[in-house]
Amino acid sequence: MEVKSEEKSDDIITKEGEKLSQTVWLERISFRVALLGIFTALAVVLGYALVFIPNIELFTLMIFLAGFIMGKRDGAIVGLMSSFIFVFFNPYGVSPLPLFAYQLAHYILVGFLGGMMCNFLKKKEFFKPEEDLYVFPVLIILAITGALITFTYDVISTLIGALVIYGTLESFWPIYIIGLPFTTIHLIGNTLGFIFILPMLIQLIYKLLDIS
Repeated sequence: MEVKSEEKSDDIITKEGEKLSQTVWLERISFRVALLGIFTALAVVLGYALVFIPNIELFTLMIFLAGFIMGKRDGAIVGLMSSFIFVFFNPYGVSPLPLFAYQLAHYILVGFLGGMMCNFLKKKEFFKPEEDLYVFPVLIILAITGALITFTYDVISTLIGALVIYGTLESFWPIYIIGLPFTTIHLIGNTLGFIFILPMLIQLIYKLLDIS
């Protein structure tokens, strides 16, 4: 049967290649739209709730979770909407335009990566959300993913900030070294979140939505 549109093609690939994640709820457009709003709201609320605690956040984790549950496209949408709201209305003020653009792109990619990670893990025998996700291979993969996402964000955002404020790459290392205690906290916090919180949320949502 010939596929009429790219959107339809994606749906067919999802049903054939990601059959383990199928649930009647996610096939309903109205429910998916509502879920997009819920994930976006949760990410923003958690972002603001922890905004005054230096470098401790669950914002990244929620966007990644959205992609893991809903797929690459919807994860990217949640990343775009939540990052735009959170960054634009940040209590500390709006980021300079180059940094603002990077933050949007970064969180779009985080949501997209969540969907990619789901596709990857479902091909592995050790991925059994109906039983237990607190198994060594899953935890190692999630830990590395969380660490890489956080490290990349901190390095690139510091680099852009140095260029915007001082206009030279030479200022990057002094700024990065001074902020190293904060970036270390950020790295450790997100890595631990991906290890201890993310598997629990994945299992909970799989159970609530009857994903099989």
